[in-house]
Amino acid sequence: MGTNVSATAAAPAVLDAHGEELLLELDRGNGTPLRAQLEDGLREAVRSGRLAAHVRLPPTRALASDLGISRRLVVDAYAQLLAEGYLVARRGAGTFVADSAAPSEPPAAPRAAPPLRFDFFPGYPDLATFPRRIWLRALRETLRDAPDRALGYPDPRGASALRRALAGHLRRVRGVVADPDSIVVCSGAAQALALIGAELAGRTIAVEDPGLPAHHAILSAAGARLVPLEVDAEGARVELLHAMAPDAVILTPAHQSPTGVALATSRRAALLAWAGETGAIVVEDDYDAEFRYDRAPLGAMQGLAPERVLYTGTVSKTLAPALRLGWMVLPARLREGFAQRKLLADHGSPTLDQLALARLLQSGAYDRHLRGARRRYRARRDALVAAVAEHLPGASVTGLAAGLHATVRLPEPVDGIALVQAAARESIGVYPLGYAYVTPRPCDDGVVLGYANLSEPAIEEGVRRLARALGSLAQA
Repeated sequence: MGTNVSATAAAPAVLDAHGEELLLELDRGNGTPLRAQLEDGLREAVRSGRLAAHVRLPPTRALASDLGISRRLVVDAYAQLLAEGYLVARRGAGTFVADSAAPSEPPAAPRAAPPLRFDFFPGYPDLATFPRRIWLRALRETLRDAPDRALGYPDPRGASALRRALAGHLRRVRGVVADPDSIVVCSGAAQALALIGAELAGRTIAVEDPGLPAHHAILSAAGARLVPLEVDAEGARVELLHAMAPDAVILTPAHQSPTGVALATSRRAALLAWAGETGAIVVEDDYDAEFRYDRAPLGAMQGLAPERVLYTGTVSKTLAPALRLGWMVLPARLREGFAQRKLLADHGSPTLDQLALARLLQSGAYDRHLRGARRRYRARRDALVAAVAEHLPGASVTGLAAGLHATVRLPEPVDGIALVQAAARESIGVYPLGYAYVTPRPCDDGVVLGYANLSEPAIEEGVRRLARALGSLAQA
């Protein structure tokens, strides 16, 4: 590539070494001869490993043109480094970095532990059934049809096509009161929480206890002050909010994470009345409500009071976490502020993926995928219940009516760290409920098991191994 060279400024050139790029700089104003600068630059590139052993250097004529110097300077510099042993010349092939001149390979990093064969991680859908063919087709159609302007900096609120599609989908499937102007697309629920935490920096947010430790960490890192809100068999104890007086509360009312209970109807009404009286923000995290099995559909709480509830959703549980696509449906008073925060955070989420998701929503492919997933997950949930009944007598399973995970209650509390270690020796991943509390409980009787990403035979084998791991603890 050509480079403009001034009398005093450094002149960089990017060299094409078998498709790899390397930066060299020449400064005509520092008094050092250009040939010496070129030799020093090439030596440094070899010593540092930027030019690895056996890499072919550019032809002398090409490098001279890139640097804006005479070919003779490059020929002489190559000759000097050949004499010093940094380079080798191969007739008819070119000039290469000598094997002996390249730095020795760094010691190999320690080998990572092998992945667990039976990981009951509760945050995954069935990754093997991601609709790759449908997604690829949507991306191809997006690239074919998207106008050139769609490749510019995106609207920080999200692509208009996706916001329109989401508004229709959420109204139809979740009973959300939404229009495209109320939606801000974000990088998963994690970014939504980060933006919420930043909006409420220095103020108090009530969070479910137990809840998701990662979400608590995100909110705290953004500057919010967290206070725990107890959860029982009917969901969050919203009557405690009057005494706590937080500025906001974040709930998972359709399927509490991680206990799996649904917020009772009476508590929903009480929560919204409290929000109306105080002006506090209610954040509804609707993370996996698309998956229900033994109960009638439970509409989003936001539909009852759209100006009091900030609603969040994501495709991390319906498609895959790797897509990093989520959304917020915002009350009118919060829309401008959150759009500005999103702009400052990242200038907007990737447009092409947004447009692909819009196609899935508009074509019905997304709904078809969800229907198939519900059938699979119900069968896997039933397999988990059967396996616990067979291999863990005395244990009970709760949070079964919806979602992608359940909580197993053991007959006796166990040490969480010891359980995780014993399970790992059996190549299974389990997640003690005690560590989901704002103040962790090292000993607890709860274990959170995600079942969506394991086949029915794998679930049965995993629970059998869990029983063996628990047995080893009892004998210790």
